[in-house]
Amino acid sequence: MGIRLPFIGRKRPVVSVLRLDGAIGPSGSRLRGGGLSLQSQAARIERAFRPSRLSAVALVVNSPGGSAAQADLIAKRIRALAEEKDVPVIAFAEDVAASGGYWLACAADEIFVTEASIVGSIGVIFAGFGFQDLIGRYGVERRVHTAGDHKGALDPFLPERDDDVDRLKAAQSAIHESFKTYVRSRRGDRLREEAPDLFSGAFWTGAEAVGLGLADGIGDMRGVLRARFGEKVRMVAVPERRSALRSLFSRTDAGPGPGAAAGIADAVIGAVEERLLWSRFGL
Repeated sequence: MGIRLPFIGRKRPVVSVLRLDGAIGPSGSRLRGGGLSLQSQAARIERAFRPSRLSAVALVVNSPGGSAAQADLIAKRIRALAEEKDVPVIAFAEDVAASGGYWLACAADEIFVTEASIVGSIGVIFAGFGFQDLIGRYGVERRVHTAGDHKGALDPFLPERDDDVDRLKAAQSAIHESFKTYVRSRRGDRLREEAPDLFSGAFWTGAEAVGLGLADGIGDMRGVLRARFGEKVRMVAVPERRSALRSLFSRTDAGPGPGAAAGIADAVIGAVEERLLWSRFGL
């Protein structure tokens, strides 16, 4: 009797695993690694849909949100390839899939969460500070010259103007409507539209999200994929983008001097900004 070699001549199901981890922002932002953006993720998304005999793409989402535009661009690229390749996409929320992070999760055909995941926050936020009284107290005069009445809108060193706030709220309302439309289009009749806080910016635990139709079930990636595609399913991780440390050195000329100091300061500010995004959800 010859030696039996497992899987020789047999096709094992293949699932690409695409991890989307971190805050969402343009590649040039100060967020860790520049933030999740279409520019930083496009090649990885393409790679996720490239294997032959692909059974599905698994999105592992762990993001507190960030740029609505970049979340929309990433989600659209995932959907375009899913439809082009006729491959299902399954999302798995870890700690957080909220705000823009939930936008990313909705690119999937199904969303699975843990009971303790934070999910939702379907809203739009702008936060800033007003320093006009502070600089006045120390005798600092703010000089701003613009061409265009609204070019200096919401300057933190100038008093807030009602028409600038109205303009901001109108923009937020338009983005919020786009977010709601996208969620409705992706979740369909699974959503409990009668829930009063569904689109209020509130967030829920994973178990609550399932009840609201924001997610499809409780489950971890390994368990769900093995149940769906069999115990021999092959999960192929798409390589991560380059590390934040490597990005830092690339911005600082990898040496001492003003460039290095500026890069380090930029990275520190970015870390604070990202920390604030995560802290909204108690993490």
